Amino acid sequence: MSIKNLLKSVRPSVGRSNESTRECWLEDTLKSIPDNSRILDTGAGTQQYRKFCKHLDYVSQDFGEYDGQGNSAGLQMGEFDYGKLDIVSDITSIPEPDSSFDSIMCIEVLEHLPDPVQAIKEFSRLIKPKGHLILTAPFCSLTHFAPYHFSTGFNRYWYEKHLTANGFKIIEIAPNGNFFEFVAQEIDRIGSISKRYSKSKPGLLERLSVLITLRMLSRFSKRDNGSSDLLCFGYHVHAIKD
Repeated sequence: MSIKNLLKSVRPSVGRSNESTRECWLEDTLKSIPDNSRILDTGAGTQQYRKFCKHLDYVSQDFGEYDGQGNSAGLQMGEFDYGKLDIVSDITSIPEPDSSFDSIMCIEVLEHLPDPVQAIKEFSRLIKPKGHLILTAPFCSLTHFAPYHFSTGFNRYWYEKHLTANGFKIIEIAPNGNFFEFVAQEIDRIGSISKRYSKSKPGLLERLSVLITLRMLSRFSKRDNGSSDLLCFGYHVHAIKD
């Protein structure tokens, strides 16, 4: 076994659960929405969450302008296929009547909006009374999908203020990950980021030091007692329209 493969084989899993945890939460939350409810997936992108909405009347919306390359700054997808969107519009001005939807989900989108508060106001207009709003967004994020990246992230207090002000009652707000998990996630990027931005890569001793640091972070994360208040991957939010 090569040293590279050996290092991979002994690397702890800390910092690698961001997406999988979010998707599990989203799938479980969507299961709680009554069958045949009309749900709007705002900023649907490639509609990757349609698979969790088979029991629902799914409607996709996006502005449809990201091409995978963006302006080449930061992290980009390379390729991006929206598929067939039901609605192509600005997220703050969706051409549907008031109270058109039983539920709205907006997953990892708010950081890409110049005015996310206005989007919340639009969701409030579109959701029926007692309807569901399902949100996730980063707590802290690197530049991605530029030039369509306007906020690094959102704390729980942002949701508490703006959802309440726009007629929503929060029934769940849960952190995804914690400080140690987040730091581990970013340490994992060192290889690719150093290659791109410094035209270099970590040497053997440096990779060993990374492994030692990750093992330390894994141990701390297992003993964590509330560090998500300081930093986490993001928040999962489920609210009801009053």
